[in-house]
Amino acid sequence: MIYWFANWKKSFALFNRNIKMFMLANVLIQVGMGVFLVMYNLYIKELGFPETLNGKIISMTSLASAIMLIPAGYLSDRLGRKGIIITGAIFAAGTLFYRSLITGEQSLVYAAFFTGLFMALVQVSGVPFLAENSTAGERMHLFSIHFSLMTIASVIGSLGGGVLADALHLIGNISTVDSIMYVLIIGAIIFTMGIVPLFQLKPTQKIEGQTEASTEESEGNAPTGFRKNMKVIVLFGVANLLIGTGSGLVIPYLNLYFANRFDASNTYIGIILSLGSAMAAVAMLLGPALVKKVGKVKALVIFQLLSIPFLFITGYTNSLIIASIAFLMRQALMNAGNPIQSAIAMELVQDKYKGLANSVNQMVFNVGWASTGAISTGLVMTFGFYWGYAYTFTITGILYIIASTYFYLLFGRKRTLRKKQV
Repeated sequence: MIYWFANWKKSFALFNRNIKMFMLANVLIQVGMGVFLVMYNLYIKELGFPETLNGKIISMTSLASAIMLIPAGYLSDRLGRKGIIITGAIFAAGTLFYRSLITGEQSLVYAAFFTGLFMALVQVSGVPFLAENSTAGERMHLFSIHFSLMTIASVIGSLGGGVLADALHLIGNISTVDSIMYVLIIGAIIFTMGIVPLFQLKPTQKIEGQTEASTEESEGNAPTGFRKNMKVIVLFGVANLLIGTGSGLVIPYLNLYFANRFDASNTYIGIILSLGSAMAAVAMLLGPALVKKVGKVKALVIFQLLSIPFLFITGYTNSLIIASIAFLMRQALMNAGNPIQSAIAMELVQDKYKGLANSVNQMVFNVGWASTGAISTGLVMTFGFYWGYAYTFTITGILYIIASTYFYLLFGRKRTLRKKQV
């Protein structure tokens, strides 16, 4: 364990300053967003709006991101990552402050749309920025550390948000809705602090080893480079669409699932969601070890398939303890594949298409989320808190199985992914 930790510490120390400042910025941004992810659904509920409004808000956020991701990826490739990230973060911070204060139904929906729009600028440039500031040999470890840190930051935000809201309500004698509102404002402030390190980013320099890797990737593709890259991007995107559609049915509503089915408190919800993220962060760091043994694609598929039984258990159990344990296992296994998937996506396309590839992958994922919000909340309202959630979790599991099978059949035998792993 000591050797394992020392190895990861050494890997982090070797990253350049751009990567470290970018990670610092994203840690603060994710803490702020972590507060919103856990508390905002509960805020809407406490304002007295029906469950369907939460579905509409989540769908509008995802739809906006889906609309903006392709233009954002194009602008990121053409104008540079730094300016796009900073612009998106500044305007996204403004929408978070606005959403913390408004209570009108239409305003809530419109503000969510603009949050999704501006966050697309931030999200689409992250993975390509990291790829451009690292060598091919560093990326598996880099993506694992990055995604793990982002998940831990989200843990801090979600856990802190739930505990602070309950503390303000119980100790400060503040109404539930006002306590959540104050916590959302604090989340927006922390998010804004994350913009400062972004101004410290320097223009990306080609680093030793990167040019050779890029040349090898593009060898044989020059005559029809765009066509070949777009084919890979589209095929990769189909898998992400299936995963996004399944995720959109359950993941945005996990806090409501625990609140509605088990009448769990804000503190418990914050703790359990935070523990889920913490386990995912640890699993992400273990991912490279499995990649060394079986390769990237097999490792990703193994993580995804192992998570599915726990997803079904969560959907059908009436025990809060069993639901919590199954949820934690599902979170760890499913999310452990995220850095692996990003590494695969960046390996399969040439440098000049990395921004586009990342934007397409995120776009189709958000399309999946946007298309299922009304379905999920509709099932819960129609069939109740037991069968409504049971049906949504079941549909999600089936979609995950299809996506994993499809991904393995298409990419499992790719020559480039069977090269020496790091």
